[in-house]
Amino acid sequence: MSTQKHARQQYGDVHESEAIRIPEEKAEQLVDALNTDLAATYVLYHQVKKHHWVVEGAEFRDLHLYLDEVAADLEEGADLLAERAQALGGVPLSGGANFEEHAPVTPEGKDVYDIRTSLENDLEMFGDITETLREHIQLANNLGDYNTEELLRDILADVEEHGHHLEHYLEDDTLVSQGTLE
Repeated sequence: MSTQKHARQQYGDVHESEAIRIPEEKAEQLVDALNTDLAATYVLYHQVKKHHWVVEGAEFRDLHLYLDEVAADLEEGADLLAERAQALGGVPLSGGANFEEHAPVTPEGKDVYDIRTSLENDLEMFGDITETLREHIQLANNLGDYNTEELLRDILADVEEHGHHLEHYLEDDTLVSQGTLE
């Protein structure tokens, strides 16, 4: 446990960066948006990681590997979001309970579901995050923070790509038999 008596910076406080030179009131809005995206990303990360751990069936190996790739991409995006929030003078959100509290998405329950239901839940969350990222890209543009806008665009491209791939996994055309053998 830390022996430090006072926090160097309180969560929610934003200190203007002399290097970036975005006014504090604009930086506060941007840090809030980035922390929202960070929270949503980590909620989705943990859900995808759960599906990676529990996937079964004929398509196990492909899905197991793909979901691990998705989780790695989400974790990389989360790191970039947190570092940008800090660069803007804010405190990046941390902690599982804090992520769930601040995220605009809701994770599925604790139970294990069939893989189709699990992927549908992931796809729904990817769609919700896509919408939020687009709003925050516009916010960053409106506030003149083109680096945050660019960062969010890059993350959006990954989120959309993974959502698109999930749609393909969920299509009904498959080589795997859906019926029972008699």
